[in-house]
Amino acid sequence: MGELSIKVTIANRVYPLTIQSEEEENVRKASKLIDEKIKFFEKNYAVRDAQDLLAMAALQFANEALDYETKPLVEDNGFLDKLKEIDKLVADTLKTD
Repeated sequence: MGELSIKVTIANRVYPLTIQSEEEENVRKASKLIDEKIKFFEKNYAVRDAQDLLAMAALQFANEALDYETKPLVEDNGFLDKLKEIDKLVADTLKTD
């Protein structure tokens, strides 16, 4: 897949981007999420400055990203122990063949 030139609007400013075509959907979704977060802060707080709104949105997204880094994707409930057990069985079976 090749490069694609697109324009996205964030906080009423247009940003021309050159991206890989397979990234287009995510980039458009990301810009939409940023705009939605800005509108949320603008509506619910006495903030009108675009830079402040962008900073608040960036802080919110960064905080969420850090949460995902520190939380497991699935609850363990013995799941990892079972996976280790299966891995050992597979490894033992492969050794004997």
